[in-house]
Amino acid sequence: MRLAHTALGGAIGVMWLVLPGVTAGHEGHERHEVPVSAVGSAPGTAAQEDETSTGDLVLPLVAAGTAIAVAAYGYARRRRRNRTAPAVPATGVTPPPAPELDRQARRSLVTADDCVRTSREELGFVEGLFGAEAVAPFTEAVRYAETELSAAFQLRQAYDDNPADASRDTLDEIVARCVDAGRRLDAEAAGFDQLRALEQDMSGALRHAEVRFRELNGRTGAAGSTLADLGERYAPTASFSASAQVEQAKDRLVFATTSLNRARQSADLGDTDRAVLHLRAAEGAIAQAEVFVDGVDRLASTLAAAAQAVPEALDEAEAAVVEARERLADEGHVRRAEATLAAVREEAAAGPYDPLEALRRVAEVSAPLGAVPAALRLVARGTTTDTDALIGTHRGAVAAEARTRLAEARRLLDRNPTEADTFARQARDLAERDIRAHGNPYGGRPEHTNGIAGAVLGGILLGDLPDAQGEALTGGAPGSFGGPATRARRGVAP
Repeated sequence: MRLAHTALGGAIGVMWLVLPGVTAGHEGHERHEVPVSAVGSAPGTAAQEDETSTGDLVLPLVAAGTAIAVAAYGYARRRRRNRTAPAVPATGVTPPPAPELDRQARRSLVTADDCVRTSREELGFVEGLFGAEAVAPFTEAVRYAETELSAAFQLRQAYDDNPADASRDTLDEIVARCVDAGRRLDAEAAGFDQLRALEQDMSGALRHAEVRFRELNGRTGAAGSTLADLGERYAPTASFSASAQVEQAKDRLVFATTSLNRARQSADLGDTDRAVLHLRAAEGAIAQAEVFVDGVDRLASTLAAAAQAVPEALDEAEAAVVEARERLADEGHVRRAEATLAAVREEAAAGPYDPLEALRRVAEVSAPLGAVPAALRLVARGTTTDTDALIGTHRGAVAAEARTRLAEARRLLDRNPTEADTFARQARDLAERDIRAHGNPYGGRPEHTNGIAGAVLGGILLGDLPDAQGEALTGGAPGSFGGPATRARRGVAP
């Protein structure tokens, strides 16, 4: 289609260039028929005609230049996309069928999302050691990858919303953007390793990881107390989503303890490669344990803020009901809204309740009346952040659909909190479904009671598990900063 547009623009430009000459020739024939009495004015007329002919050339030249610019832009776009898109099948080779292309797009989204998450986690450790200025190029690379991935997820959401109208071009674009994101991270991996220089001296990185581990270990105990307090202050549904997070944080810290010890031992023995491998595994586990603990603290703050916002939200909604009763002919929804608001107010006054769910109910009956509580943005932001944490710490099991809904929730968060909350809850349900389906295939095996199963589920370890002694990775490695081609580079052959 671009080629057709370019050709059409060029044809128009050429036509405009030729047209003045044809017109001039036609006018020349007419001038031979001018009466002799008009000859005296011929010089002035000729000058005017020359100016007119020159003016006539301006628009055609602009059109031709525009056509050339469009052609050059289209060529540059195609060159860029060809560098990032998957190889086009050779002539005579049948392209993959639509179902296979769909699966490829889903795999690309999951892989790119994992690469971005792992890169962001390791970048946090390096920034803690060297500062934000030193890691600026790598921070920019992650942001670029996030932008491309966000666009790919938006395309996927549009594809899922209208599968009947979707095209192969959409799937191709999704894959191309994911490839582009991964290649940008791959391109920075060597420079990132050069900055870390773990093979030369990993003592500073090891001490930094151990400090974070000790701080987090103390916070985990406090998070357990916080979770117990939430269970007493609010209804069980209010803290249900975080009920297992303290135990999961402990599981990641068990794995981090083992990995840090092995990193120290390997470094003392001069086995630098294996020491770096265990250090990266420990860093990944520490980062995820911190996500679990932060989630408990964040939930406590969100619930407290929601409880304070409920009375004001009820007042706003009840005022909207009074106004709506005067202008709505059908009072069915008004009566339902009144009943819901009365029930929420009664629950809030009676004792422990779920303030987040209360705000959702208030928003649900208020929206048709044109009054959505401002506090709903608080609810949507909390749901989106919690779902992001769930997917990030279980990314070894979560598929593309849940990640796509989460990306849509992020996109809508500021402009439409009601829809954002809905998409975030859908994403959480889908993620939990994937996690249940994945299960724990390594449960009950003695060699896997040291947090390794959780590390695989969390995407900290890529591929298979260590052997019975827990020393060798059989086909896997801890993830590192980088794209699909470089993120498993820390692996050590068994």
